[in-house]
Amino acid sequence: MRKYLNTKKIILTIIFMSSFFILFAESKYKVQKGDTLYSISKKFQITVQELRAANNLSENDVLKADTVLIIPNADIANAVSLTSDTKNQKVDKNIKTSVHVVQKGETLYRIAKNNNMTVSELLLLNNLDSNSVIKVGQKLKVREAVKIDSTANISKKSNNENSSKSVTTQELSPAPDTRTYGTTLNADSSTVWPIKNPKITYVKGKVSGVQLVGQKNETVKCIMAGTVMYVGIYRGFGQVLFVQSKTGLIYAYTGLGSIDVKKGEYVVSGDKLGTVGIDSISNKNQITFMVFQNGQPIDPAKAPRN
Repeated sequence: MRKYLNTKKIILTIIFMSSFFILFAESKYKVQKGDTLYSISKKFQITVQELRAANNLSENDVLKADTVLIIPNADIANAVSLTSDTKNQKVDKNIKTSVHVVQKGETLYRIAKNNNMTVSELLLLNNLDSNSVIKVGQKLKVREAVKIDSTANISKKSNNENSSKSVTTQELSPAPDTRTYGTTLNADSSTVWPIKNPKITYVKGKVSGVQLVGQKNETVKCIMAGTVMYVGIYRGFGQVLFVQSKTGLIYAYTGLGSIDVKKGEYVVSGDKLGTVGIDSISNKNQITFMVFQNGQPIDPAKAPRN
């Protein structure tokens, strides 16, 4: 009996780990008749801009049936930057760069990934925006290469190649929890948060921000005036909206139960954005709140309010 249970445990572990790699490795999708970039982005719960960057497509490109598209990993930092206005964002002047010459078949997504960068960093370094299409022979600034363990790199490359070979016409499964949790704090009365007196937990990993635990269906309010740049469902985060301030900071309100604003609206501090949702992992009434500057997360407690 014990041997049977151990064998069952091993099998379940293998299934879970296989699912994990499939979920977080990029995949491929064969375009079906009637598909659009918008419908595909909705199916995989990512943004249209991420799809374009991963496949070197412009706004005017028309999809054809049987075309195979790369479906990039869901990355909230990339999503935030690619859906925002980059004119008020600045690149880190301390980044050491080298020059990369675009090869046939390369995309912004692929170049960024191969050079340990986010797509947003690549765009900022080269004064490009989310609608940019790159050409063979074009010279781009990239992060200067860092030496890494070649054995680990080969293993990682092999895993990525194997996982990206499969072509699917189906939606991805829900992503597992990859968050690293910090200490839970009570809200400081001097700091304005999107909900009243929340319990605050800092999280790191694919998410870098704070979880704010509130009340069921509690109102989520804007804490900094700006333009709503994106509204939708994002994989691993539920219903989200991004507000960009006039200074270029992007405030990401995620895990909402409902959303009361639309893309393009200008909102001010105190405006109702939506309501608190229920976290699928913890089953608590909470949202995850993040703030980004130049494509990088900053401490939400220190971000400007008005």
